[in-house]
Amino acid sequence: MQNKTSAASQRAVGTKDQYSLAKILGIWAAATLPMAILSWIVFPLTAPDFESDPLGSGVTRVILLTLGLIWLFVLSMIIVRQEEGDLSWVTVKRRLRLDTPRDPKTGERQHRLWLWVVPALVGIALLDVVLGSTIDNLWVSIFPFLAEPPGYSFDAIFESSEILERLVGAWWFLALFVVSAIFNTILGEEFLFRGVLLPKMESVFGRWSWVANGVLFGFYHLHQPWGILTAIVGGALCYALPAWRFHSTWMSVIVHSAQSVFLFLLILGVVLGLA
Repeated sequence: MQNKTSAASQRAVGTKDQYSLAKILGIWAAATLPMAILSWIVFPLTAPDFESDPLGSGVTRVILLTLGLIWLFVLSMIIVRQEEGDLSWVTVKRRLRLDTPRDPKTGERQHRLWLWVVPALVGIALLDVVLGSTIDNLWVSIFPFLAEPPGYSFDAIFESSEILERLVGAWWFLALFVVSAIFNTILGEEFLFRGVLLPKMESVFGRWSWVANGVLFGFYHLHQPWGILTAIVGGALCYALPAWRFHSTWMSVIVHSAQSVFLFLLILGVVLGLA
């Protein structure tokens, strides 16, 4: 009886003051449009030679998108402050579900549930390494106007031996990546999509709120639309589903951060001259 009461209580905490569809889309737009503007308007203006200077354009693009990701964090904090009245750690932790995962049936915190991170990590690895390019190619073949334009690919940095030599000892480049990664996979995208939005979407989407969250996350990537379909799949199955089922945003943060850890090691190797 106590377990059932606890579970019901946790569900009540997660579903009170739910968002309307208009509010959900409004928050999505507030996150999406600045990133799109930075990518498609500000970037060409600040890096006019982006097609001929992969390193310079790549650094400029990272800086601009990092500013957009920082805005996502600020937006999250604005929303929490408006809803809760303060930004104490206790408040932020509760509102954004930054806690140990909970059993879906009893609502009790259980450390063994962290093991569910493993299949999610395997899933995102398969998506990124094996299926990602195929899905992206399928998406672009259907919507060719969404293809990645010249000068927008970060891969060009790692495909040039000349650029790799210039980056040896460039600790500033590693530091820039670290800041960008923190606001990408933790403080920015995950805080907003899985922390702010996901718990408040159930009155509109019910048990499929994690799917809707993944779709919103995918179309948030208007700043790099060639990857929208992959972002939908990964966002729904690997990020939103575990965060929704186990009432813990840390689940999605861990999975989303896996790619950042890999890239950190790759860039560290470049800076040390090992690549």
